[in-house]
Amino acid sequence: MPKPKPVLLDVDGIEVKLSNPDKIYFPELGEHGGRKADLVEYYRSVALAGPLLSAIGGRPTFLQRFPDGVDGEQIYQKHLPKHHPDHVQSTRIVFPSKRTGDAFCPRIPADVVWAANLGTVTFHTWPTMAPDNDHPDQLRIDLDPPDGKGFDDVRRVALDLVRPLLDDLGMTGYVKTSGSRGVHVFVPIRPEWDFIATRRAVIAFGRELERRDPAAVTLSWWKEERGDRIFIDYNQNARDRSMASPYSVRKSARARVSAPVTWEELVDVDPDDLTVATVPALVERRGDPWSGIDEHPSGLERLLEMVERDEANGLGDVVYPPNYPKMPGEPPRVQPSKKVAEHWDEAGNRVE
Repeated sequence: MPKPKPVLLDVDGIEVKLSNPDKIYFPELGEHGGRKADLVEYYRSVALAGPLLSAIGGRPTFLQRFPDGVDGEQIYQKHLPKHHPDHVQSTRIVFPSKRTGDAFCPRIPADVVWAANLGTVTFHTWPTMAPDNDHPDQLRIDLDPPDGKGFDDVRRVALDLVRPLLDDLGMTGYVKTSGSRGVHVFVPIRPEWDFIATRRAVIAFGRELERRDPAAVTLSWWKEERGDRIFIDYNQNARDRSMASPYSVRKSARARVSAPVTWEELVDVDPDDLTVATVPALVERRGDPWSGIDEHPSGLERLLEMVERDEANGLGDVVYPPNYPKMPGEPPRVQPSKKVAEHWDEAGNRVE
């Protein structure tokens, strides 16, 4: 069959090509909301309305692409493609290896629609604003449920533990569904600290959550130690780690969206109701719950005091992801059961 002609979209005065509009991206939805055209129109809508660009505009952004739909091969693209329109810009980032790269940095609605036409389902952003990509302006608290736990379990931790601790610290958290079973809380901060400090701040936050309810949450990187507790994924705050942005679509059968909600809405929201088909109307009806996020930045002083207190009590740094270089002060990256089996001493040296 002949290849369908591209459709030319007017995106705030800029012409953007939409190729293969009828290709099915979400098979469960099929032709009734599951086409590439439906995905692109969703992103066009939330970009023009404002909330998406408020969340990702000016940030290093990685593209999670599914050119053949969510059941097809994934391309996780950290570098801006070599061939791109003149209106699309990049920003320089430094990876943990010290190598540099140029990441996609959306600024206008046409940038978002161009990326969506590449098959981008999810936009993953750094917690920095270009050009200063060394000093985060957000802490990111990722509540990750284990197998057997669902959204209701994570919701309880967010409402009963995370929000009260933020209140105690005088910090403002903005909450969203993950698009799956999890919950994400972004905390705006002044961009005065590096990735080492912000990651340690989230570790201190997670340890305090553990102290308040050790049966509900864990900071353990090792799955064998987590049991059925909600994991506070502190490493989402390490350099080069990105998270699904607010209003991003996720790889899911029904095209669910990682959608910002108010804390009051979190009480009874159903993530299955937040989809490509429903979120634009929700934004139009009640606005963007994250619209004031840049107006309430906090300092890290109290959390860094907690870091010092933990260190004085023998609780230092914890492990980084396996692809990172060995970091100063990091304990041995050895799975606990393997450490026992292979006879590692407390200093992290393998005993022959």
